[in-house]
Amino acid sequence: MSDHHHKETFITKYIFSTDHKMIAKQFLITGMFMAIIGMLMSAIFRVQLANPGEYSILYELLPGGWLNEDGGLNPDKYLALVTMHGTILVFWVLTAGLSGTFANFLIPLQIGARDMASGFINMLSYWFFFIATVVLLSSLFVESGPASGGWTIYPPLSALPQAIPGSGTGMTLWLYSITLFVVGSLLGGLNYIVTILNLRTKGMSMQRLPLTVWALLITAILGVLSFPVLLSCGLLLLFDRSFGTSFYLSDIIINGEALHNVGGSPILFEHLFWFLGHPEVYIILLPALGIVSEVIAVNSRKPIFGYKAMVGALLLIAFLSFIVWGHHMFMTGMNPFLGSVFTFTTLLIAIPSAVKVFNYLATLWRANIRFTPAMLFAIGTVSAFITGGLTGLILGDSALDINVHDTYFVVGHFHIVMGLSAIYGMFAGVYHWFPKMYGKMMNKTLGYVHFWGTFICAYGVFFPMHFLGLAGLPRRYYTNSSFPMFDGLADINEIITFFALAGAIVQAIFIFNFFYSIFKGTKTTANPWKSNTLEWTTPIERIHGNWPGELPVVTRWAYDYSKPGMDEDFVMQNVPLKEGEEEH
Repeated sequence: MSDHHHKETFITKYIFSTDHKMIAKQFLITGMFMAIIGMLMSAIFRVQLANPGEYSILYELLPGGWLNEDGGLNPDKYLALVTMHGTILVFWVLTAGLSGTFANFLIPLQIGARDMASGFINMLSYWFFFIATVVLLSSLFVESGPASGGWTIYPPLSALPQAIPGSGTGMTLWLYSITLFVVGSLLGGLNYIVTILNLRTKGMSMQRLPLTVWALLITAILGVLSFPVLLSCGLLLLFDRSFGTSFYLSDIIINGEALHNVGGSPILFEHLFWFLGHPEVYIILLPALGIVSEVIAVNSRKPIFGYKAMVGALLLIAFLSFIVWGHHMFMTGMNPFLGSVFTFTTLLIAIPSAVKVFNYLATLWRANIRFTPAMLFAIGTVSAFITGGLTGLILGDSALDINVHDTYFVVGHFHIVMGLSAIYGMFAGVYHWFPKMYGKMMNKTLGYVHFWGTFICAYGVFFPMHFLGLAGLPRRYYTNSSFPMFDGLADINEIITFFALAGAIVQAIFIFNFFYSIFKGTKTTANPWKSNTLEWTTPIERIHGNWPGELPVVTRWAYDYSKPGMDEDFVMQNVPLKEGEEEH
């Protein structure tokens, strides 16, 4: 197959590639680029919160017109930064960057397929994502500024172009880009599902799939079921903005003028948005948990504990994620009985989450652990998942949520449970599969420095936020200096900003390590981690079709580590069973 492949030009190899491995790298590099932009935005607004209204050297990065006369940040541009930071990190980095990279890279390699079901649709999914990226970034440079309604873009703020500067052209561009983004996600997701269901190699039954592939399959199904709801939600908002409809608007007076809109409800928007928004949390989390399952098993030199329970937990989380969205809306005046129903389903989701955590801990228990950078990040994912999940118990309870709703407590909670867990999982995946992606090894020492720096700084940022929230500090405020009751909290904001800036600097170590290793790293061996899954049976140099000659035949599950009676502490999935050997 590989010998007769037509000669690749630069354009067919690096730009309009249909090879899943190259498309994965395109997603990864684009995601990293957007992560840097999102991180710089957070650094800028953290500086504003620590020193309200003062000039900072970081503001030189901003487009013209974003500063006031004193050189401080414009209040409406602060909101724009918070909005764009949330949008970029949630959708561009943790959804596309994580799923796009690892679903594309791992699915064909781990199921023994030549490529995705449709290379062309796969290429389209990246290019829709790329165009969405360009549209989103272009909104930073329109005169009235980018979208400024918070990343959840609640109407009427987002539905009335005359409401604030950020409700104008920037908001329209935001809606266009999210539409393109959803199209790309759906094309990718359908492709992943079809590939896993139809293109598994001989012997690769569903019970023998690595947990990474299970997680990516369930993530894709979640995306295909929930992203269309976000699309309809955004389209109705476009109608309200441009065509005078009243889906989300009713009885509004703005600038002394009464609008003609009647009969709409902004609560409808919240229902539609969070019906995507909650499965979205698991669209972000599950690929990270899948990566962690693989990395922890490989580096513990033990079979993953409770394989069937892990798959069952993934399926249960996916199901429950569709019936908990109301916990984002306890303060909308919903019927208390409905609130108690959502509280119940929300607390139920703790059960499969706990199953996963205990199975990870049981895999690590008395294991022969190798602390590679990937393993540290995998354990960090489990740590963040636990600490972030505990505060979720408070927010998921409709009575307890009242006190901390829309405060920094919420910000601290979801950044740890969703942001950190997923970003650590992403780092674990990059460190672990980098040799497969680029044929080189990343520097281990820099990896350790990156891990500990990130781990300490991240908790330094998000842990204190819980105390701010318990003190009643609202989120998304440009400054807290107008309220005497919050004067005592200024020091905490300075501490958070210190750790945020330090954490941003630490990421430079990773970026250097990543690009330096691509060109100058030590060459890798065929199977550097002594791992069982099929991707390590492929040649080191990238070829179209993944395997020269025949596809591997699978005879066992992916987790035969330290199996008694074997010559080595790992047995690859394509090694036939010995005489008298029982399959797991």
